[in-house]
Amino acid sequence: MAAHTLQGLCRPRAGLALLCARFSQRPAAGTEYRSSHSLDKLYPPQQDGTAARTTEEPQPPALDIPMARLTVSYSRSSGPGGQNVNKVNSKAEVRFHLASADWIPEAVRQKMALMHRNKINRAGELIVTSEESRYQMRNLAICLEKIRAMVTEAIEKPRVVSKETAQKLIERVEKMNRERLRQKKIHSTIKQSRKADFD
Repeated sequence: MAAHTLQGLCRPRAGLALLCARFSQRPAAGTEYRSSHSLDKLYPPQQDGTAARTTEEPQPPALDIPMARLTVSYSRSSGPGGQNVNKVNSKAEVRFHLASADWIPEAVRQKMALMHRNKINRAGELIVTSEESRYQMRNLAICLEKIRAMVTEAIEKPRVVSKETAQKLIERVEKMNRERLRQKKIHSTIKQSRKADFD
């Protein structure tokens, strides 16, 4: 009915033909607006139900985060947003049981438990929060990126320092210490020369 009314309004004036064409090409009723920050656009699902990797930043398969295994909750934020933060639950909190997270290798899970023990509660859940943005979905994306960064940090092996590099570092520190002592002696001599001799 709305389409017939719109066509009736557009008949008398030829100048509105472009506007009528635009309205006639609108999507059918029932479709809803999806924000660019919605979860399915930030992390589109794959066939197996896990979140897909973004095309801009290729990452190893071990970093895929299955959304079904995470517990996501929202609350009031103390971050940016002005009066909006008192009305909207924009702070995102993501938690998952670290010991049973089989999408992370066992060795990496053990290392994460040691590195981030202050973020693990008594139930063994790793808790990540974000209130950097005033948008719920963006804070959720930040939480997921934090989890990815934690896994990547735990995967990385510490660099092995060669003997030559270690020797150079030791020599550099010794040289800095000698220079510091030399400057202290110069300063001490200047202070001593300023003292008045009352004899």
